[in-house]
Amino acid sequence: MKIFVTGAAGFIGFHLCQRLLADGHTVAGLDGLTAYYDPALKLARLGILNGIPGFSFIHAMLDAAETLKRSVSDFAPDIVVHLAAQPGVRYGMENPQSYVDANISGTFNLLEIVRGLPLKHLLIGSTSAVYGGNTRQPFAETDRTDFPISIYASTKKAAEAISHSHAHLYGVPTTCLRFFTVYGPWGRPDMALFKFVEAIESGRPIDIYGNGEMERDFTYVDDLLEAVCRLMPLPPKSGEAVSTRDSVSAVAPWRAVNIAGGKPAKLLDFVSAIELALGKRAARLMLPGQPGDVRGTEADTRLLRDLTGFVPQTTLEEGVKAFVTWHRQRRSA
Repeated sequence: MKIFVTGAAGFIGFHLCQRLLADGHTVAGLDGLTAYYDPALKLARLGILNGIPGFSFIHAMLDAAETLKRSVSDFAPDIVVHLAAQPGVRYGMENPQSYVDANISGTFNLLEIVRGLPLKHLLIGSTSAVYGGNTRQPFAETDRTDFPISIYASTKKAAEAISHSHAHLYGVPTTCLRFFTVYGPWGRPDMALFKFVEAIESGRPIDIYGNGEMERDFTYVDDLLEAVCRLMPLPPKSGEAVSTRDSVSAVAPWRAVNIAGGKPAKLLDFVSAIELALGKRAARLMLPGQPGDVRGTEADTRLLRDLTGFVPQTTLEEGVKAFVTWHRQRRSA
């Protein structure tokens, strides 16, 4: 199949393009190569992708509507996977406009373009952050998402809502993928794993927010890829639920799906896994929680299992070890 991926030089986008190409698909990847974090890492990922037959790259932002329209229309994809976004919770306190521009306006631009295509499936990267202030766990796709506590979460919820309206109005089958704390090789430098490993290797203390009491449902990137690839050939059909747990809309070919293992780990256990992989102890600086951070996340994974027969299984120790191996190889290269 022909698959168009936005955010192709990003962490998840890069891995997804690699997987799709390995599976024999033709992939067109779009990325704006923004400077939110060091573009050198994005360019390194892109260099790998450009060396794989079947891949083509478009350097453009989502607000470049004409370039985006021409690129998508010329490629004529069977499936679009929209991963381009402004990520990060805390950066929303510094530059909230960037989240509105990328996550809302950029998503809207893409939706306006694909509505005129005979698309088999549109998959949109979303986040567990949309569950926001919900206190009941595990988070289920049928739970309300009316209480976001960060600009990032608010804009991703808005993107979900707009995509539902488009699915209703124009019939494009759409799945919103709610990712839970994805990590692994080639991960983003602003994420905890990358920052912790860099600090420990350099002998600097690590900042542990929430006094170490936070929990996260960590998802290894290869497990996420498997889930996404299994969901691709499963476009939702309005009102056709696979179980009573299904989030499929009664008025649109739209659903949301959690992608996680459903096995949250405490932040201090995460740090212990890093120390084990590095063979070094970390100096820990315990700090209070940050605005916008939820205390814990845990996914209800039953819908993912109902749809695909798959649930992520990679242990935290295995995944962290893989990241550390990659990080050390990259530093020594």
